[in-house]
Amino acid sequence: MKTTKVRFTVAYDGTGYCGWQKQKQEGQISVASLIEKALERVFNEKITLFASGRTDAGVHAFNQVCHFSTHRKLDPAKKWDICWALNSHLPSSIVVKKAWIAPEEFHATISATHKTYRYFILNRPRPSAHLARHMDWVRKPLDIDILQVSTQYLVGNYDFKSFQSVGTPITDTVREVFQADWKWRKPDVLQFTITGDGFLKQMVRNIVGTALMIERRQENPVRMKEILDSMDRRQAGPPAPAAGLYLLRVYYPQDLDKQCIEL
Repeated sequence: MKTTKVRFTVAYDGTGYCGWQKQKQEGQISVASLIEKALERVFNEKITLFASGRTDAGVHAFNQVCHFSTHRKLDPAKKWDICWALNSHLPSSIVVKKAWIAPEEFHATISATHKTYRYFILNRPRPSAHLARHMDWVRKPLDIDILQVSTQYLVGNYDFKSFQSVGTPITDTVREVFQADWKWRKPDVLQFTITGDGFLKQMVRNIVGTALMIERRQENPVRMKEILDSMDRRQAGPPAPAAGLYLLRVYYPQDLDKQCIEL
């Protein structure tokens, strides 16, 4: 029977979840498992969900991209609000934002060309009770110049083995980073934005943690290049807390984007 492929974007607060991916252990609640259950309730059939990639426990997303296939016939002209239907079966920490009928060749994971992540740091003498789950907190004033210069050494095509955490069977650790910039979002909020063709396990958090380590020690920013060249995880800093990390955007070929019809 012919199926329809549906693409959608979802935002979520990763606090309290074991991450995106479904886990075998009982009691572990993942973002993907809740969305899959909501899809099965709405479409009344078994659904297999695919996403652009995994996020770790406590990591958030502004625009995670997913797809699934359904036997249900969907007519864009009828403007069925699939997002509203799904959100009625999801907790408030998970929101389906937009949905499209996608071409058969679209795949949320395989078709993605690159991604952007953003990391937020609250930089002031006192923490925030309301932002603790959504930002890292650094008490002492940060030198943005050291942070910015250090991460510029990562822009390009390199082996990022030094910034790969254990727990993944991936052997190819070469990735290309197109952007790695720091800026003040507010007088006490610092943001780091990084775009690349792919990321290793906890790579972004390890980069942020290493940049903060270099800044804290007031080392020469070239230390980042030395750590990168060493291909030794022990040389890098500890991972920055998950609470500050967000999947900001996933990019796909324009020809696939143009073939998607909004529901």
